Amino acid sequence: MDSDLIQSTLRDRFGLESLRPLQAEIIQQVMDGGDALVVMPTGSGKSLCFQLPSLAMNHECGGEGIGLVFSPLIALMEDQVHALKKRGIRAEYVNSTVSKPERIKRYKKLAEGDYELFYATPERMTKPDFRAALDACPGGVNLLAIDECHCVTKWGHDLRPAYQRIGEFRKELGDPVTIALTATATKAVREDVRVVLGTDEESMPLFAAPVNRPNLKLSCESVWDDDDKINKIRATLKGIEGTSIVYFTLIKDLDRMAPLIKRAMDRPVEIYHGRLPPAERRRVYNQFINATPKENLLLCATNAFGMGVDKSDLRSVIHAQLPGSVEAYHQEVGRAGRDGLPSMCKILYAQSDLTIQQEFIRWQNPTADLIMQTMSAIEARFNHDDFDSDDLRIHVIGKGHAHGLGGGVMEYVLIRLAEYGAIELTPIPGNERGQGRYRYVRTIDDDEIDAEAIDEKLKRDLMRLLDVVNLTKADDIPVYISEYFGL
Repeated sequence: MDSDLIQSTLRDRFGLESLRPLQAEIIQQVMDGGDALVVMPTGSGKSLCFQLPSLAMNHECGGEGIGLVFSPLIALMEDQVHALKKRGIRAEYVNSTVSKPERIKRYKKLAEGDYELFYATPERMTKPDFRAALDACPGGVNLLAIDECHCVTKWGHDLRPAYQRIGEFRKELGDPVTIALTATATKAVREDVRVVLGTDEESMPLFAAPVNRPNLKLSCESVWDDDDKINKIRATLKGIEGTSIVYFTLIKDLDRMAPLIKRAMDRPVEIYHGRLPPAERRRVYNQFINATPKENLLLCATNAFGMGVDKSDLRSVIHAQLPGSVEAYHQEVGRAGRDGLPSMCKILYAQSDLTIQQEFIRWQNPTADLIMQTMSAIEARFNHDDFDSDDLRIHVIGKGHAHGLGGGVMEYVLIRLAEYGAIELTPIPGNERGQGRYRYVRTIDDDEIDAEAIDEKLKRDLMRLLDVVNLTKADDIPVYISEYFGL
């Protein structure tokens, strides 16, 4: 590794003087031509571990070759590219939000070697125009970065089916140096990531930060009802100066509880979830990021808020409802106390919240029968028209709760059909809850849907929820988390 090149790239391109010890180890591994599996908490500098080597490799190759970054998170991808461009780094992205004319323009620049870093969602791997641009790029792919790599594996808490062919895609690229990164990965997830990538522990060693952070006080407290919950939130935050987040699982519960919390608190309270208008989400986001400790801002949010948010002085994270998995909990509490100062993280556990999470998990895993019934309704009624979940809900689920599920399941059915390529999102604004509108693409057959795999995933997700229940009963939550992740 050329230490002078790394130092000059760090200073001149990123405005930093030094690397953290683990970052330095990872970057040395990659610059020496080795692969790396990285498990580091959000906010600890994972992105620099592939951004800096990409630029340094491009410099070593006389300005040729790119760092190709796959990420399933569109908002995070866009934020990172925006930050890179502000530093004068030639970076760009392509995802489903980019119009066709703009996509063509970006692919042309990619083919001409105009970029140092290029971000894409994993679904792009199957697109011929994307592959053609990559094949034409001078120097090809110097470094392949797989962000949120837990999405590669069925054992991860957020499987992204398109990621499953990343190993094959990597071979097609000529097996470039590869770095896979995530904030949370159990031993089973880490092993499966390597299997999918066609590698092993020897050739892709693990670089992991400790999962326990001594400045975070992790605890759980039982509550009986909403009033008890609000009293416990107020008591927990009493005497804590700084910004706080209270997480809810469902938007309907957040909307119901937030006004009650506002009345009970002696600090400003804001609300954030994915169904707010974009302008309102941006306003709340900016207020949160810029909030000073003396403002004592309290944000009530679903887990739609937090991914990629970089605020070092978040003083407390309260889960007003049970998290869906240990992985989700670990990511969410990991947003607190990044400045190293003491921070409070508490779960308020009501027995009724377990039922809410069980229903939510069932929504996220619609049955094969429900998927095919929805496909038939789309063919019959929306073959030539755009549609959203509200349009289909009455036809498929009806006014009651058919299939033993609440109406919220339909949004996840459409997500699954989009993953199968049966429908696709349109640029047309969605319903009042911010859900997108889709158009019909093709009809899928029964044999394209693996009913057994759906059932297995449902069981795994329910077992993850049981792991969270066990966490709430643990005598020492940090020890439980360490043992859970095997780190």
